[in-house]
Amino acid sequence: MIYIKTDDEIDMMRTAGKVIGSILYELTGLVEPGISTQAVNDFIETRIRGEGMEPTFLGYNGFPASACVSVNDEIVHGIPSPDRRMKEGDIVGVDIGATYAGWVADAARTYPVGRVSNTASRIISACRDSFFAGLKYCRAGQRLGDIGHAIQVAAESEGFSVVRDLVGHGVGKEMHEDPQVKNYGPAGKGVKLMKGMVLAIEPMINEGVYDTETLNDNWTVVTADGGLSAHYENTVVITDGDPELITMDEREAAAV
Repeated sequence: MIYIKTDDEIDMMRTAGKVIGSILYELTGLVEPGISTQAVNDFIETRIRGEGMEPTFLGYNGFPASACVSVNDEIVHGIPSPDRRMKEGDIVGVDIGATYAGWVADAARTYPVGRVSNTASRIISACRDSFFAGLKYCRAGQRLGDIGHAIQVAAESEGFSVVRDLVGHGVGKEMHEDPQVKNYGPAGKGVKLMKGMVLAIEPMINEGVYDTETLNDNWTVVTADGGLSAHYENTVVITDGDPELITMDEREAAAV
């Protein structure tokens, strides 16, 4: 069942989203060679709790951390560790959620660690650009398939593949709500978008094949061929006009 949010409910999600956007922007100065994935997690948890909110991911279906920190071939759900330190040339995807007054906002970015390869730089940019290609169709009257098709075309035009095993989703009182939002497929299919829907749009694209594997921790999803992967996500409100990104800091938006 798809839940249409009221203006007041969206306001609460907007409050959570503003904090998420600020944290993601601040991480651009924190992610550097030598920092541990646990330190990134701790920074995020401290910031979320400091705003009087709860880290949505912590304990979600047993997940043991406040953020997913996924390095290189890890697509999503990487578990932070004090023993995992980032190296020059790595790329790291950071996915976080905050809950305010029972309402959730969810977003992710992929960051370069120091100087990275041309391929690494390209996949980060292509993932972000594929999100914005899909965002153009986040308007009342469009179909969910229009979003996924645009994302797929944008990513594949840059020579990357789109993950099939993981998709975006509705978000609200729960982190994962209907509908599922695929990052691939034909246009003109799926649920028609309407004002008040709130979606987590999150392309995940791979350097090589789109196939995935899950590690023995039962959380971390990696590329089947060991190639790089990038992840970019925002919580998006469908309005009667342009879509609203509630998880993008205005400083980041100014640079897009």
